[in-house]
Amino acid sequence: MAQIEVILPKMGESVAEATITTWLKSEGDSVESEEAIVEIATDKVDSEVPSPASGKILKILVQEGEVAAVGQAIAIIGAEGDAAPSSAPSSSQATEAPAPEVISEIENTVHQAAQSAAPAAALNYSGSERFYSPLVKSIAKEEGIAVDELDKIHGSGNEGRVTKKDILAFVDGRKNGASNTSGTAPDQQTAASTKQGSVVQSAPTTSVSGDVEIIEMDRMRKLIAVNMVKSKQTSAHVTSFVEADVTNIVNWRNKMKKHFEQQEGEKLTFTPIFIEAIVKAIKDFPMINVSVEGEKIIRKKNINIGMAAALPSGNLIVPVIKNADQLNLLGITKSVNDLAKRARENKLMPDEIQGGTYTVSNVGTFGNVFGTPIINQPQVAVMAVGAIKKKPAVIETDAGDTIGIRHFMFLSHSYDHRVVDGALGGMFVRRVADYLENWDVNRGI
Repeated sequence: MAQIEVILPKMGESVAEATITTWLKSEGDSVESEEAIVEIATDKVDSEVPSPASGKILKILVQEGEVAAVGQAIAIIGAEGDAAPSSAPSSSQATEAPAPEVISEIENTVHQAAQSAAPAAALNYSGSERFYSPLVKSIAKEEGIAVDELDKIHGSGNEGRVTKKDILAFVDGRKNGASNTSGTAPDQQTAASTKQGSVVQSAPTTSVSGDVEIIEMDRMRKLIAVNMVKSKQTSAHVTSFVEADVTNIVNWRNKMKKHFEQQEGEKLTFTPIFIEAIVKAIKDFPMINVSVEGEKIIRKKNINIGMAAALPSGNLIVPVIKNADQLNLLGITKSVNDLAKRARENKLMPDEIQGGTYTVSNVGTFGNVFGTPIINQPQVAVMAVGAIKKKPAVIETDAGDTIGIRHFMFLSHSYDHRVVDGALGGMFVRRVADYLENWDVNRGI
């Protein structure tokens, strides 16, 4: 068989690269077609790359811990009897000794290379503590930007990464006598600057002694820590609370859940119901569905709802239901169940955790009555839905007030006070509660 390259696959429109975390196979190992051979990681999602064919891994081109671009070859697969590809010429390719004039030319080339070796060393970015994409490093080399200069550039990308826009602005600024740098590297106001996302130390390091266990954060926990700190530094958080009477929803679900499971083969949870109400409220208050870019407010036309999901590892991930306003309750339910299942199985694609415009977190799953969630940047609001509890309540009737047992829950709405004032933030969460309280007990799904 011809030798086949294992290509890093496209993982979403906005994903350009991934880190090789673990090779599941070694050079010389046999593999079957579609068998997972390597684990890769993007900003949040870990996934596996399957083998494109059966055969033997002849050569691993990208080692663990290194970054590969989408479309780049990361390994070579061949037949069982094939030898590993080598860059050294075979004996049949050997050439005669070069003529004296050729030797002289080679010596001149070596001399010139030696003279330029010191400046070239300054363009080696592998020793930097910051992560730079292949495109950024390519531009930096073309423009002769030394590693110490590159380390001082303010990064506007995720986790403080330097983007193409940042480095081009730096190049333009340097030509005009200005620069997009700080006196230290990296930017002190960035929540993190990492190769893989190191957490900023906001407090002095303390010594430990005695009966303790030191646990290293895994890659995802580091990213969560970075993103949470960055969000608190970016947005002015305010939280409003509303208690909603969801008795109608509880009674309706109790009536429908068995039939739904028999018909669809899936469970009917409360989460799709909450999401439907939130989507309706976003249509009523579209300025909740925005992001902030400098001094501009970016209003989003698509309503993409992120749903925070706890993983078996204890970490958190937020898969996104795209265009949730175009789905009925059945469609939302199917999407919620599918994304939640694949999140637990670590089978989400990178593109499925991006593009959210509003997030909901069901803290009631853990018996919590309410919480104060942190905004998922670059969004400007997030809602936590608490546990549903039975309470005695005053019921108004035509015949007078009576006391009855009702089901209540708290809604906690955190919003960015830079662009969402208390009136809008409060009216929004109240509108969500209204949709839940006025649930039609006779509706279908």
